[in-house]
Order: sequence, then C-alpha cells, then structure tokens
Amino acid sequence: MSDRLKFERFMWFHTQIKRSRFPNSISLIDAFEVSSRTAQRDIEFMRDRLHAPLEFDRSKNGYRYTDDTYEIPAHWISEDNMIALALAARLASTIPDAALKEDLCRLIGRMTDIGRKTGESCIERISDKISVKNVEYAKVNEKFFRLTVRALFDDGPLRITYHSPHSSATTVRTVQPLHLMHYMGSWHLLAWCAAREAIRDFALSRLLAVEPAEEPVDVPKDLPPLKEYTRRHFGIMQGDATREVRLRFSPRIAALVGEQVWHPQQESRLNPDGGLLLSFPAADFRELVKVILGYGAEVRVVSPPELQTLIRQEIDKMNKIYDHPDIG
Repeated sequence: MSDRLKFERFMWFHTQIKRSRFPNSISLIDAFEVSSRTAQRDIEFMRDRLHAPLEFDRSKNGYRYTDDTYEIPAHWISEDNMIALALAARLASTIPDAALKEDLCRLIGRMTDIGRKTGESCIERISDKISVKNVEYAKVNEKFFRLTVRALFDDGPLRITYHSPHSSATTVRTVQPLHLMHYMGSWHLLAWCAAREAIRDFALSRLLAVEPAEEPVDVPKDLPPLKEYTRRHFGIMQGDATREVRLRFSPRIAALVGEQVWHPQQESRLNPDGGLLLSFPAADFRELVKVILGYGAEVRVVSPPELQTLIRQEIDKMNKIYDHPDIG
C-alpha cells in the first residue's frame, strides 16, 4: 500500500483526535477498510515514529493527545528543506524579538524532528551547528518591533514618538507602515507620514513610544515602488546621478577585497604588483567615506576628485584630534 494512503490515515486519525472524537483501531478499520493488524500498526507508528503523544482514554474508548499543541511533522519536507529552515531560524538572530524567534523555532520543531532525538530545544540544537555574531547593531525595543511588524502586515496605522539625534527633536507622528528594512545593523521603517504627507524613514532604535492609531492614514495610490525608494535612499547607490568610483587596494588585502561585493555592477582588476583596482558607480559618498577609512593606508581613492577631497578632510580632522589631545 502506498505511503500516500498511509499518510492519509495518519492525518485522518490526527484530525479526529483534534476534534475530540477519540478514535481507535476500530475507527480506522471502518473509515479505510483496513485489517485490524494494519490499524494497530498505524497507531503504533504514530506513537513511535511520529512522536504523537497518544494516550488511550478508557472512559471514551479512544485515543487523545497528552499535548494539545502536537502536530504531525510535515514529512514532505526534504532534508534540504530542513537545512534551509534551520538556517532561516539561525539567521533570524537579527530580529530584536525573542518571542518571535522562539515561535519560529517551535514551528520548525513541530514540522521536523530537530532536537527530538536529543531532547534539546530547537534553538539549542541549531546553535550547536550554526553561529551568527552581530556587531555594531542598533538596539530595538522588542515590544515596539512586534507592534510595528503587526501593523505592517495588518495594514494598520501607528502613532509613534520619534527622536532624531540629528536635530535633537522629539515628535509624535501618525504613520502608515509600508516596508521594514534591515540595513547595516539597523532596522528601518519606511512609512507614510500623515503630518509630512510623504514617505519617511524611521530608525526603530529611535522610537520612544509606539501604539496602534485609531485614525486611519490616507495613503496616495501612486506611491513609487518601495524597492526603487530603498535603492535611492540607502547605501552607496542612493540618488539618481551616479559617478564611477575607483579604489586601489594594496597587495596585502587584495585577496580579501576580491572576495567582497560592493556593488552589483562592480569591476575589479589585479595590478602587476598584486594590488587590486575596484570600480563601481556610486551616488552618495557619505557612507562610502566611512568604509574607505576603515581600510586605513591599505586603500587609495583613484577617482573621483570629490571623494579624494572628502577623505583628506576627514583625515585632517582626525589629525587635529591627536595633535591636540585632551589632558586628563
């Protein structure tokens, strides 16, 4: 008999228990016209191989679960699918909400056999195999994050209190969440701001208060695609007009930089001395200056002149700090 028919019997038996109908071997025999031996084997298979928490209730003359949260593992999931799920759970470390990560692991645990043989939790089991370390990330309030995600998927407005470190201003806004983005260690909410009547970028780490808003937000129907908006406003590609940037890396770090992707349209060429010449288009140099300075004397800006000037100016500012150190 095919595995498909067996699985149908398992699912039927499982559904009967979930509906508090207390099925037994006779129920299986009547529903599928199988032998009593087959019916008993099915029940034993569910208990021993599918880890179903079966218990026979003599007062009801049928089976029930000792754990009502049990679900039959999805055996249509391949080994590669399980690995992908495990990776997804581990990479979810960027999510600043422990409860959401636990929910994800519980879901994976119910769908697969991860951790069942060893008795470990899903997170413990995956942590033994895969590690993710985040540095220089912005801390986000877990409650604020969950409220934001909920509003995003429910298409509900939010009332937020937001502090800008650039202007030192604290404002209260009613916004309609449009897109959530994790960028360079920080979570950003792109939302339509009712007060500014425009799309605004809110760093979740700067939220002082978040709550569902009662008044709806009227969002224009002709907003630009969010992917296009993020392209223009995030990273070295932001903006419309781009210029070619050419960087020369020393032979000492050429191999390291050669492994990296700075831009989808980048071009790299090894020089005779072993150095690397990296070229790519960029529209905004502010973030790029920080990245370049991180490589110290191992990199030199070949062009454009404007970027060279910004690097020199930043180095001059750094020199002044150390030429006139604070005393004490």
